[in-house]
Amino acid sequence: MDIVWVGAAFVLGMLVSRLHIPPLVGYLLAGLGLATYGYEAGEMLEEIAHLGVIFLLFTVGLHIRIKNIIRTEVFGVGLIHLAITSAIFVPISLYFGYDLQAAIIISITLGFSSTVLAAKNLEMRNEMGAYYGRVAIGILIIQDLVAIAIIAYTGGGVPSIWSVFLFGLPVVRPMLSALLKLISKDELIMLMALVLAIGGATLFEWFNLSGELGALVFGMLLATDERGERLGEKLWGIKEAFLVGFFLEIGLIGFPTVQDVQFILTLLLLLPFKSILFYGLFMIFKLKARTGYLATVSLTAYSEFTLIAGTVAAANGFIPDEAIVTLGLLTAISFVLNAPLAIREDDVWKKMETFLNRFERDIKHPEKQPISIGSSEYLIIGMGTAGRAAYDKLKENGKIVLGMDIDPDRIESNLADGRRVVYGDIQDKELWDNIELNKIKSIIIAMGNRDVKLNATQAVRATGYSRPLYVITMRQNENEILQKAGANPVTIPIRHAGERMAELSMESDTDDGTGTYELKVEKPV
Repeated sequence: MDIVWVGAAFVLGMLVSRLHIPPLVGYLLAGLGLATYGYEAGEMLEEIAHLGVIFLLFTVGLHIRIKNIIRTEVFGVGLIHLAITSAIFVPISLYFGYDLQAAIIISITLGFSSTVLAAKNLEMRNEMGAYYGRVAIGILIIQDLVAIAIIAYTGGGVPSIWSVFLFGLPVVRPMLSALLKLISKDELIMLMALVLAIGGATLFEWFNLSGELGALVFGMLLATDERGERLGEKLWGIKEAFLVGFFLEIGLIGFPTVQDVQFILTLLLLLPFKSILFYGLFMIFKLKARTGYLATVSLTAYSEFTLIAGTVAAANGFIPDEAIVTLGLLTAISFVLNAPLAIREDDVWKKMETFLNRFERDIKHPEKQPISIGSSEYLIIGMGTAGRAAYDKLKENGKIVLGMDIDPDRIESNLADGRRVVYGDIQDKELWDNIELNKIKSIIIAMGNRDVKLNATQAVRATGYSRPLYVITMRQNENEILQKAGANPVTIPIRHAGERMAELSMESDTDDGTGTYELKVEKPV
């Protein structure tokens, strides 16, 4: 019967994804649908669901960097928001019949925002490293740590006296880092990720501690190692596949009662309040209006960690079992509501920009933009592979060039390589209002996201800049859109690479009898 839930999850996941809704909503619906036919979760599904959570927490641990948390705007907004929302949700939970302990646990988890949804939206826009992205991820990490604390509290049992030895785990970090450095094969990297995630969970369970906490801690051991990202990348697909079991298992609990539906509707009505509170706190902590808005959009949804922490609490009798399906439906509906907002967040910003800017404080902001580009004659926006190649080519020809990027880590890497690169959010109108473009002979936008390129082009042209504005595109159908916005699109589809290889083949010398050819290979760009 396992093929039944796999097939149902695939079909419904595919259907909702066509509507630009996260597939996990389809997995939850598949579980609810199967529950109506009396299908129950078996041992295999339960184990897959458990491993999905273990892998998720391990990958979360890989991203926990203390320096991204102990910032005033991250720590302050994260904790104050969680405290206020929890205080509001407690009386509501009590009103709907939960006892005090259950109400407190449920209310704290309802203050969480979705880590998975925010991470996917940021990756889609290629802005995980942007200032607002780092702020949002930092707040989510704080929430995730609170979730882990709830899991540890509700996990049951008293920790073994020998668990004090776990404080010595940082000693093994250099060994793990050295081992990771020696591994080059992809399959071995993936296997190492599995060993660390499952091994960390098992070790903590031996000491009568939460296995979920163990997976998180073992991920944190390699969080500051630049090679640690390889573990997360290789584990990503497996984690996504196993989390299907988790959301299916939630759906298989069954449908909520009428009172639970009323509870869900009440909490959905409070979702805008969570967003408004986030934005208000961002303004209090000196962020710019656009930064606060983008971070708020990323945090506008209930969290899968509400379900993860809730499931552990329910398994040990801290909250009723029926509360899990209520929390599951609430999370799924909030994902559905967030999807169109995340897709059209730039359009929404344009409509609300004037209103939201009223709340911005007239002070120095943490993400202050540069207002001078010195004597530069060429400006390259986006210092990834294509941007670096363009920069180096211009520099090689004696041109004065400046790079701009939104990712501090990428900026730091380019500076270390001797390139002059500054921070800048190219979609921020204030940047272009305060920057001098008179000396700039041309601007190159070397970025991937179409909406970002379109908005940046419109923002630059709105300043009156009339010189060439080259935008790299990978799809022919983007050309017309970007041309209308005022760009000079440079299309580099993969077929051009094939055509160039064919040209090189035809330019090659004739066979010299050895079966080899001498090709005039061009320097890659």
